[in-house]
Amino acid sequence: MLRNGPESFGLVAILFHWVVALLFVGQMVLGVTSQWVQSMALQFVLIQWHKSFGFLLLGLSALRLVWAGTQMRPRALKTLGRAERVASRTVQSLLYLLMLALPMAGWALVSTSTLEVPSFAFNLVVIPDLPLVRSEGNENFWREVHSWLAYGTAVLAAGHMAAALRHHFWLGDEVLKRMLRPRRTRRGYGR
Repeated sequence: MLRNGPESFGLVAILFHWVVALLFVGQMVLGVTSQWVQSMALQFVLIQWHKSFGFLLLGLSALRLVWAGTQMRPRALKTLGRAERVASRTVQSLLYLLMLALPMAGWALVSTSTLEVPSFAFNLVVIPDLPLVRSEGNENFWREVHSWLAYGTAVLAAGHMAAALRHHFWLGDEVLKRMLRPRRTRRGYGR
């Protein structure tokens, strides 16, 4: 039940999926909100929280990728056509990649910032900067990369969610249910 089976995802994969998804949504809210607030003091606090959760997201995404690499992948449902299977694998692979690239770009952004504000993760530990050159040009480059990756990931994640909801409510198949709870069969896997 902890590990993936031939028909369903295990509890660990399910928890990684939903925790990373919730962190990503929270990060989008924090990132956008920090740009809208007028108070510099509040903006500073929100950005520090955004950086803290970004490092957590990076760590969990790396662990999730390692876990996924050690697990069997449940078989594709028979209700999925070939194009849907290819699209599903492509989107999932891109989301794995982006969940690493996005926080890394954020880390590069704060590492090149001319403000030189340390990243004090959860008010517990200072995260060292990446060995990058601080300059306005580098900072602007990484800000653009981080922004494009964030919005691109949001669009891809929205499509991923829409496809899951389509399968659940319109097609009535098991696509979403497999990511909601692990299931057992006589062999301990699947439905």
